[in-house]
Amino acid sequence: MGGRVQGVFYRATAARRARELGIRGHARNLPDGRVEVLACGDSAAVETFVGWLWIGSSASKVTSVEASDAPVSAPLPAGFHTA
Repeated sequence: MGGRVQGVFYRATAARRARELGIRGHARNLPDGRVEVLACGDSAAVETFVGWLWIGSSASKVTSVEASDAPVSAPLPAGFHTA
């Protein structure tokens, strides 16, 4: 995610929404000011979550969301975590 997404509770809000949808994965800050999100779960839930990523926390201003499918080569994460 790009825009104003660090220091505005974006990751914590994303984690709460992911848990509500039963999504596993993580949200973590990147050095360039963006946030990376890994979302694993039911395809409808992940699609809903990706749509929500455009909204974010009340203080965020999301200007871009890049989504892509990725093969899972390791065990799926347990729960949803922030880093």
